[in-house]
Amino acid sequence: MKSLIKTFTSLPTAGLLAACLLSAAPAHADEGSKIAFVSSERILREATPAKTAQSKIEAEFSKRDKDLQDQATRLKNMADKLDKDSAVISESERVKRQRELSDLDKDFQRKQREFREDLNQRRNEELAIVLERSTKAIKQIAEAEKYDMVFQEGGVYVSPRIDITDKVLKILNK
Repeated sequence: MKSLIKTFTSLPTAGLLAACLLSAAPAHADEGSKIAFVSSERILREATPAKTAQSKIEAEFSKRDKDLQDQATRLKNMADKLDKDSAVISESERVKRQRELSDLDKDFQRKQREFREDLNQRRNEELAIVLERSTKAIKQIAEAEKYDMVFQEGGVYVSPRIDITDKVLKILNK
């Protein structure tokens, strides 16, 4: 639950793409072309909407997470008790407890799988909202400051001079 919002994978070919696009630019292109970069990872980690989404998801799923943790503890205790008692209980009682333990474990595994699926679905929904707002902020900055191209992630090296992530965060955190 600590790290509910994970970052998207970066695009390792973005730097190559940028080089290709820049080299394919017409010879009469303006020497003053403006290029910028935005760190999606920082946006998803530092932006207020991302933090709000993370808190919202944690609150929404905390009860189910606690219930699963409690059920896991009960299962472990039952398994320990069965191991401890197996020498002194009858064969039929041992088989009965093993079957009960197995059924409870299957139920636990199903609930755990459903929890992860529901959590991932909600996280993706919230991330989509944050990324949509981020894209609007990037477009707003690009148009206002007349950037010709804005990259997100990727590249081997990005100069801090062209990194506009702080500007995007400022808009998102308003």
